[in-house]
Amino acid sequence: MLLQRIGNRGIRLGTLFERAASRHPANVLILDHDLALAPDLGRRATVAELAELVAEHASRLWAARVRPGEHVVVHTSDSFDITLLACAISRIGAVPVLLSPQLDGDTVAVLMRRADRPHLVTDQATLEGSLPGTVFDLAASVLLTSGHHDRAVALGDFTAVRRVAPVTMPADHPTLITHTSGTTGVPKLAVHTGRTLQARYRPQRLAVEPVVRQRETIAMHVSFVHSRLFTALAISLLKGFPIVVLSDAAPERVAGLFAGIRPGILEAHPNTFMRWESLADDPREPLANVKLFSSTFDAIHPRTVHRLLRASRRRAPLFGQLYGQSEVGPTVVRAYTRRRDPEADGRCVGRPFPGMTDVRVVSRDGRPPSESNPGYIEVRSDGRITTYLGEPERYAQQLSDGWWRMGDVGYRTRWGCLHLLDREVDLIPGFGSTLAVEDALFAKVAALTEVIIIPGPDGTAVPVVCTKDDTPLDREAWRGAVAGLPAMAEPVQWRLADLPQTATTKIKRLELARRLTAAGQDK
Repeated sequence: MLLQRIGNRGIRLGTLFERAASRHPANVLILDHDLALAPDLGRRATVAELAELVAEHASRLWAARVRPGEHVVVHTSDSFDITLLACAISRIGAVPVLLSPQLDGDTVAVLMRRADRPHLVTDQATLEGSLPGTVFDLAASVLLTSGHHDRAVALGDFTAVRRVAPVTMPADHPTLITHTSGTTGVPKLAVHTGRTLQARYRPQRLAVEPVVRQRETIAMHVSFVHSRLFTALAISLLKGFPIVVLSDAAPERVAGLFAGIRPGILEAHPNTFMRWESLADDPREPLANVKLFSSTFDAIHPRTVHRLLRASRRRAPLFGQLYGQSEVGPTVVRAYTRRRDPEADGRCVGRPFPGMTDVRVVSRDGRPPSESNPGYIEVRSDGRITTYLGEPERYAQQLSDGWWRMGDVGYRTRWGCLHLLDREVDLIPGFGSTLAVEDALFAKVAALTEVIIIPGPDGTAVPVVCTKDDTPLDREAWRGAVAGLPAMAEPVQWRLADLPQTATTKIKRLELARRLTAAGQDK
């Protein structure tokens, strides 16, 4: 972890746009949506304009009596406003607590209690639509980015406020709080410091520099409440890359945008890239100029990697896969080229960053971890969060002498490559790796847009499948695909939109299993 520590002064989110503007003031950021904070700004702004917007709203928050060290929950409609608000809150030394717009109101209330009477920044539509009335009792104040409410204060009412200078907090002070995916229940609140976020920034920056040697336009579709967005933004802003920020990943919208902008780098979650496979067939070739595809924190299906790389017309495009977690950041990296076979082993997620991260696999039963007997994956990184807000005991349970248990099982090859086989909670006894079987099914059935293998009520593996345009599954093709694979029940077809998802579009497997069981009982 030595290379993460040398000269680490913290990421300084509050002045990120200001520092970027001092280097590249005319650099642009393009949005596919309007900002509630500045509806007249339009969808194309310079970094200097955004730096001014951050400074202005930091001063408005100060005028609303937000002070250094206080928690400020941000729960608004899904937009880049969330990111700008986080920077504005950090600029006055307060701590942004970012909650996904996809969270239900009761969950938001639970997380607000953990934050111990935070200020709440929201909008009228969210406040009146999904939040329970109890938030007024839980919050020190309720501030609105748009609209009005009798019991809330509109930030837009603070005009001509005195400009407040940036407040510099210690690098080890909390600077950002995000939440975990919540795939196994109520999300946990992950506390990041300036130093831990900077420790995550470094390996990502070093991974990009040898690949992208010239100025490229980067397009991002990353959850606005995910820590990865802030490190990706920092890299792009400080290097002067034009940035396209997407809130809508619908392929039909993205295709037209990319056909005009021609991004050279794409940053997205794995499930977003799966949706974008259809762009490879678009006659406008929206992916033709992509030099680097960058995927965050989770393994991705080989079919998706193969199709996207084949859609690029660059001489040697790369697909970079980062394996990590909200709690520790990226820990393992692997790059793929066009030479990758579409049926290659997608469970190989790569190796640690030398001098920055480390990984080990611990036996579950006393026998050496292997493909047939996977062990617990544990990692070390200075990018690890410092605690779970309000739940320090849960944090301590996952930590052992500096090693963080990821909640996944796998093994390492003799060459040191880490293979991810399953989440601990998703293991189906006697079945093998559900993720590896899903990879195989994707490679063999082109019509699949999603396949999730979950345990049925009797313990049998049940594949839940989604298809392009929700067309009926070709049962003959399916029977051919499952030949030679572990035994499974007959597939259950669902619409992709009906699958329970996290803020980063991961499928909530336990929730899906619960719904499937409930649906069977209702018949």
